[in-house]
Amino acid sequence: MFGGHVTVPVNSPHLRKSGSRQLFSDLEPSEMKGGGSTPLATAAMLPSPVLLWRLKVMLFFLWGFSCCKIGWDSVMRMSVDLRELFLYEAFLYFNPLLLVTAAVWFWGANLWVFAQANVNYSKIFDLDQNHLTHKEIWKCATWMTIIVPTSMTSYLYLYSHGEVSWAASQPVLLYTAVAIILIFPFDIFYLSSRFFLLKTLWRIVFPFQAIAFADFFVADIMTSMSKVFSDLERSVCRMVHRQVATIAWFEADSVCGSHAVAIPIVLVLPYIFRLFQCLRQYKDTREKTSLLNALKYSTAVPVIFLSALKYHVFPESWTNFYRPLWLLSAFLNSFYSFYWDITRDWDLSCFTRIFKFTKPHPVSQIIYGQKWVYLWVIGSNLILRCTWTYKLSAHLRHNHLTVFAITALEIFRRFQWAFFRVENEWNKTNSKQTIQMGDISGEEEKLLSVNNHNV
Repeated sequence: MFGGHVTVPVNSPHLRKSGSRQLFSDLEPSEMKGGGSTPLATAAMLPSPVLLWRLKVMLFFLWGFSCCKIGWDSVMRMSVDLRELFLYEAFLYFNPLLLVTAAVWFWGANLWVFAQANVNYSKIFDLDQNHLTHKEIWKCATWMTIIVPTSMTSYLYLYSHGEVSWAASQPVLLYTAVAIILIFPFDIFYLSSRFFLLKTLWRIVFPFQAIAFADFFVADIMTSMSKVFSDLERSVCRMVHRQVATIAWFEADSVCGSHAVAIPIVLVLPYIFRLFQCLRQYKDTREKTSLLNALKYSTAVPVIFLSALKYHVFPESWTNFYRPLWLLSAFLNSFYSFYWDITRDWDLSCFTRIFKFTKPHPVSQIIYGQKWVYLWVIGSNLILRCTWTYKLSAHLRHNHLTVFAITALEIFRRFQWAFFRVENEWNKTNSKQTIQMGDISGEEEKLLSVNNHNV
């Protein structure tokens, strides 16, 4: 009875746990002998994830080298007297999207740190369950890193080889593609996240409702990217007036020239949006700190417009009157903003808890609890707050490489600021929850004592 041979069907439920997949399928004898491929054999034929990752990295560096080589050769083909203007125009069209790409990379780093430190950023920003993780953010940044420099390389190559009309189409196609992807109404390319971004931008421009944390957080980032928006406006202006890859824009006083009145207007808009948010917040809460915060953003307005006056007043008036006013307003804006960062936006009592990861990690070991983090963040924030005035000043924007570097550093400063700003908000949220739980427990104890209940 126990020693006899028992035949069990191949698809018997006793061969697997309840609810699991069937281990063997009903294969024909010819398939069992090798006539067909099994899933295990197919999986064994696939390359390892490490090998695929190394291949992608190798292709990425090969692509980067090719873009640099083609771009350099294209620039060297131009005559020396036109090379600077050629680079300036190409830089104008593509540097805004390059800086946006850097911002996306930095934001992915922010989300990675929040996830490692177990900071519930989705609750802070009121995100739904389909919000993008740091991996998906970095995937978007990777594609942007590939597409934008490729388009710029194509522009350089086509222009230097005489294909001016084809070269002029490159920035137009790139900007059009970005706009279409951003407003595409169908459920592809992370529809919910794109809708959340567009809704937040709408709430920033028209603050007719109570200001949420995501609203003023994104608006603060926009103030750091005001130079990006200004260059986007210059680029779109030249595209609309068909001045791409031409010399029509060389006239500084033209509609798309470097002295146009639209430049300071676009530069100041993010600060105006943030100013109105503070006034709206004061209307809702009656907190005087909102008025002081509004005053901080108002100090950027004279910096921008006094600088733009250089092109519209006599040189003596600029040197003797407007330039000292510009320096004074720049000093006031820089140090007021620095003071507000340290005393209001950040909580120095828990300055580096954001880098206390739930699992051991080299980044946490290097940064968490180290005094140099205090010195670095405070010192770099002060220096970059001062250099940021350079970008806001239209009369200092002739050196496009310097302005690009300062703008990139300001974006880095802003996302460095984001670590501690989100941590501060997270601490406030937890404190409110603790107070609410304490009030509920106190009320329960009172009820139990009144009724003499023993639990």
